[in-house]
Amino acid sequence: MWWTCLKFLSQFLCGELLSSLQLYLPSGVETYPYAWVDASQARALSLLSPVLAQCEEAYVMVTVKRDLFGTGRLVQVEDLSLGPAGCQPTIHNAPENTVIFYAGLHECGSVLQVRGEDFLVYSISLHYKPTPSSHSVIVRTSPVDVPIECHYPRRNNVSSNAIKPTWIPFASTISAEEKLRFSLHLMNEGWSSERASNGYQLGEVMYIQAQVIAENHTPLRLFVDSCIATLSPEADSSPRYPIIDYKGCLVDGRFDSNSTFSMPRFRDDVLQFTVDVFRFSKDPRDLIYITCHLKVAAATQAPDAENKACSFHPATNSWVPVEGTTDICSCCETKNCVRTTGQGSSHLDQWGRRLGRDVAAKLGM
Repeated sequence: MWWTCLKFLSQFLCGELLSSLQLYLPSGVETYPYAWVDASQARALSLLSPVLAQCEEAYVMVTVKRDLFGTGRLVQVEDLSLGPAGCQPTIHNAPENTVIFYAGLHECGSVLQVRGEDFLVYSISLHYKPTPSSHSVIVRTSPVDVPIECHYPRRNNVSSNAIKPTWIPFASTISAEEKLRFSLHLMNEGWSSERASNGYQLGEVMYIQAQVIAENHTPLRLFVDSCIATLSPEADSSPRYPIIDYKGCLVDGRFDSNSTFSMPRFRDDVLQFTVDVFRFSKDPRDLIYITCHLKVAAATQAPDAENKACSFHPATNSWVPVEGTTDICSCCETKNCVRTTGQGSSHLDQWGRRLGRDVAAKLGM
């Protein structure tokens, strides 16, 4: 008989969030705490900081000097890309001969890993692939891959059922006194207390409660943006199975009626949902990783396509929101859940979406 154990691990960016992280380049180059760039495989690179990575709270900014090799020969902008997805530069600063990439921590094919007990690491590479001009079949520079890592400190990693990270919001207009505390618990069937054991049999149901506690803050509403199950800590690895996707659609509910958000929620800062226990077929491994992305928005803001919690209702073959109008769930079918152009949002809501963070769960069988 198969048994499943669920163990939560915090993957929030905890502690003080710094505006820039440690940068490593060859000798003589300045460093910044908590970001890392490995240019060791590109020894021909200029020693004058040709690549600068700045890891912000929700994205990484990579600045590249077009004089990449320090020879005075400028590389072509179109020959530079970021990550396996081949993201193109966001900004080309012609006067300074630099290009800038802006990428969310989950964009461009970045890989998330838990490193030891102390850090979350988002990894991505800058790629330079020279192409010959239209009048030539030769190139005068070599391809270069520059690995980049964003390291974030992690606190309060617990081996029981709860995650209680604490972090300070990164926003110049938000007081440092305003702190958010996220937690994620396995609950009993009646939602009255935490579950005494984290062991499950296939066929049982997991009762999961997410919560955010705001101190000295205007009311917030908590959402689960996505949850992905994999057989390794990397959320982008294969095989992978989406439980929640498309910014709050509990897609597992299309295949199992036990997977649903609890309605109505009893507080805006709490979101409860159930998932039928499962395992990957055709694979003997007894450990499954589930990575969920949580976020908050202002409680006064009406739910929309980007901020929602939608369950599939088999009896009516339709999607039903925990709150808000049913049309916000229509994108769960179209799989294109983006905000309508021109639809406004408050500063607090924008801040709230930027504060979305990852939570990982480890399921052992």
